[in-house]
Amino acid sequence: MNLRHTSLAALSGLLLLGSLPAQAESTLRIGLGADPDMLDPHLARTYYGRFVFAALCDRLVDIDEKLQVVPGLATDWKWSEDGKTLTMNLRQGVTFQDGEKFDAAAVKFNLDRAMTLPGSLRKSELSSVESVEVASPSQVILHLKNADAALLSQLTDRAGTMLAPKAAVKPDFAMHPVCSGPYQFASRVQQDRIVLKRFDHYWNKSAYHFDKVVFLPIPDASVRLANLRSGDLDLTEGIAASDVKTVTADSRLSLVKVTGLGYQGITFNIANGKTAPDSPFAKDARVREAFSLAIDRDALNQVAFEGQYTPANQAFSPVSPYHVKLPVPARDVEKAKALLAAAGVKTPLNVTLLVTNNPTSQQVGQVIQAMISEAGFNVNLQMSEFATLLDRQQRGDFQLSLSGWSGRPDPDGSIFAFINSKGTLNDGRYGNPQVDSWLTEARQTNDIAARQALYNKVVQQLQSDMPIAYLYFEPRIFGMTKKLQGFKAWPDGLVRLAGVTMTP
Repeated sequence: MNLRHTSLAALSGLLLLGSLPAQAESTLRIGLGADPDMLDPHLARTYYGRFVFAALCDRLVDIDEKLQVVPGLATDWKWSEDGKTLTMNLRQGVTFQDGEKFDAAAVKFNLDRAMTLPGSLRKSELSSVESVEVASPSQVILHLKNADAALLSQLTDRAGTMLAPKAAVKPDFAMHPVCSGPYQFASRVQQDRIVLKRFDHYWNKSAYHFDKVVFLPIPDASVRLANLRSGDLDLTEGIAASDVKTVTADSRLSLVKVTGLGYQGITFNIANGKTAPDSPFAKDARVREAFSLAIDRDALNQVAFEGQYTPANQAFSPVSPYHVKLPVPARDVEKAKALLAAAGVKTPLNVTLLVTNNPTSQQVGQVIQAMISEAGFNVNLQMSEFATLLDRQQRGDFQLSLSGWSGRPDPDGSIFAFINSKGTLNDGRYGNPQVDSWLTEARQTNDIAARQALYNKVVQQLQSDMPIAYLYFEPRIFGMTKKLQGFKAWPDGLVRLAGVTMTP
């Protein structure tokens, strides 16, 4: 009797064990500083969206840790002698996540879409491309209007992202994106999470070790850190400078930091929208210059970032070979007042500054608010969710906006779209024909010294034109559980998951 019950119990246990999966599903949870905007690489503009795209979508080419262009879906490429033809050989045997085949026709579809889709923010990045030719299923040829030294670098990012053509023609593509990356879209809850799952037919599947990747937007850096310490996050970007000591002191956590390519600045609305012409910032560049001169960038770095950041006066990070060695001007309240007087501005001047609704940005806004009041500016801070802030910028519904750019390996990617009069990210609608000419000329030569000289002229000119008051360069600071192995921080700040694993 007892023997019989024991045998039945053992058999029951074996049956239960047999019903369990062989291995528990592995999930990587990543904290982001804000919710990405739409998940369409041709229409998207947020830094945080690029984290998702890095896992969801392959690009024609990529960069390595030293910012050099390396193969992606294009295995090799060759320029013509005049620099106006780029021939790319494509990786074979690749499929999109819906089963559609990746080939040269798909590349042509994607590049054509990026250049013609209404609202595409990739148009200026690909403005040198005249046409895309399908030479064979595994070879594509880009014919350019003029030589473009920045084009390959642009193709390492959203302009070179490959979407599944059949899915991309659907009107709801951004709600159900389909690419060819290691992880495919599973679900999204706005302001809560984006879930990706492993793509079992990925061409390089063995390099990726998680069944699921979950991106969790948490605007407050202290809350992100609390989630990391409690084990609810495995990795988070954007560790606040004030929290660096906390992370390094926690035996369960690791800190990874690298000097980034990105900057933060204040964009002035010069000519975008109905209200812009009446703005004092639109009428006279001296008002913009005065605003910038009233900011003490060194003090801002110490107060808001405990000295971890680098004061800026340009778009090119110190890690870039194109960084212009021009001293950041010291704060000069008296000169700022004189510029306002010369421009005929009566003080106090009431202005509104858009600020993202996270504690770090709010603190930066408050420090700036206090500083420039001494020069005669009365600043009203208007808080906004990040994607909303960018939407308002794009529509011209702003006077001033505190926003930045994550930076690109090639200098063109950090300035052309923002400063050129036809740039798709030129939200302030700044325009200077001479600056346009320099920027275009810099695109058209591969001579590093010649490009450096041209960008030097641009940076010098922008000190007085002041379409953007650059504030600081941001380091990329990540916190993670020590169980996470193989993760490296790259200057572009993105999370690359190839080779990343989790120990038990």
